[in-house]
Amino acid sequence: MTVGLPPGDAGTPPHRRSGPVFGYMVEGEPARIIRAGEAFREPGGDVIHYRAGNNLADAWSRFVVVMVGVPGEPMLTLVEEGGLRERRGRRAARAVS
Repeated sequence: MTVGLPPGDAGTPPHRRSGPVFGYMVEGEPARIIRAGEAFREPGGDVIHYRAGNNLADAWSRFVVVMVGVPGEPMLTLVEEGGLRERRGRRAARAVS
């Protein structure tokens, strides 16, 4: 599918996916600084994806994704604040660019 996030869109709150996601950034650069022409992935399962938004104030971010789900499970599950607090110590440090 193709996903488009308008300028400044906060995107999806913290969530996890039942299976992996593979993406290709077509336009823009989200918080992790994935530039147009670069690819990304989310492993799925128990790994939390904290944000999928657009930090740009004046341009859209657009990406194409292929999502592989586990049969019978929802593709996306939002993670509530309690779950985030329990896992705070497991969160990977974010690289600064």
